Amino acid sequence: MTAPHQDAAPDRELTHDFDPRAPEAFTSAHALYKEMRTSCPVAHSDTYDGGFWALFRHEDVKHVLESRDVFTTSVQNTVPKFAFTGRRPPLHFDPPEHTAYRKVINRFFTREKMAAIEPRVRQYAVQLLEPLVEAGEGDVSVDYAQKFPAHVFAAFFNLPTELSALIKEISAEYVAAIQIVDTENVVRLSRRLYEIAQAVIDERAGSPMDPRDDLTSALMEAEYEGRPLPADMILGCVRQLLVTGMVAPSVFIGNMFVHLAGDPELADLLRARPERIPAAVEEFLRLYGPYRGMARTARQDVEIGGRLIKAGEPIALVYTSANRDERVFPDGETFRFDRPNLARHLAFGGGVHTCPGAPLARMMLITTLEEALARTASFELGGEIMMARWAEWGTNSVPLRFTPAA
Repeated sequence: MTAPHQDAAPDRELTHDFDPRAPEAFTSAHALYKEMRTSCPVAHSDTYDGGFWALFRHEDVKHVLESRDVFTTSVQNTVPKFAFTGRRPPLHFDPPEHTAYRKVINRFFTREKMAAIEPRVRQYAVQLLEPLVEAGEGDVSVDYAQKFPAHVFAAFFNLPTELSALIKEISAEYVAAIQIVDTENVVRLSRRLYEIAQAVIDERAGSPMDPRDDLTSALMEAEYEGRPLPADMILGCVRQLLVTGMVAPSVFIGNMFVHLAGDPELADLLRARPERIPAAVEEFLRLYGPYRGMARTARQDVEIGGRLIKAGEPIALVYTSANRDERVFPDGETFRFDRPNLARHLAFGGGVHTCPGAPLARMMLITTLEEALARTASFELGGEIMMARWAEWGTNSVPLRFTPAA
């Protein structure tokens, strides 16, 4: 972590160093963050209800993730804050309270369970990709990335596809309301998602499933310190799980296609050597990770990079910037195979709150590229890229023109 000279008093001036709501193109945020890592790595913004801090360097972000005694996730875990309708474990809890929930969740992301679900994930990828390729054009974000997660989560959570699609639709509206700080609609849509989560729980109560095969059932059976998990916390956990994994793939998948459309040599290499696709996906995760608004709150006054952050102030952990930090990833703005320190990227966060769904996310991304590249001879951009807004980074629209494989 960057430290000031011993004789220097920490800076407490709350300057407005950047605007998270500024319009963005595909490369603009990364260009800004590269500058911020040098000129203002610990930044302050006066937006979002009283302002917040943002960390742009890898070492500072990692320090906060690993210092649970100083920084908490239980007060405000996102910038802007949008958890107005109840606590949702495990993300809203610190250890040891969160651990009972994580133990249950982790059991559903094992290698064996991923292998069992993989054929269905591949089936959905093919069903959604083939019409785009056969048509010769389509929007890989709108017509694929924003639909694919709903199919996958229906399989993973043992839900009807129609219900999962509804969750995805409401989640998209929910995220859009967060981005423009429309608190009234954030609350309304969150309550709708709670109603759906409760309906799933009620369905499991009336028609039990094997808790070894169904995550909701496993949470309903789990205990903490010899007692069942509280019903309201099971509800919050199911509500959290049903939504969280929907957003990131929706804004991330298009990023890979934008990169490959601009680097046909890499696309051809991956077509010829599909065994290298997993390594490419890992580098894409580093380059284009979607999270920049995940946050922690200081438990006490703390100094980072010569600036004084007061107890109770929210701190955005800009993974999107940290993953390109040249101090950790030399030549960090470019794609490179087989980086020796690639495992240090923070696309899935870090510490005790590292995303448990990372194995499923990697499978979704790898399968997407395997099936898309196998079915195409080439593809290129066919229109304007539309970007998501803070707190995510990524694409909302990527029109492509496809040349099908012979």
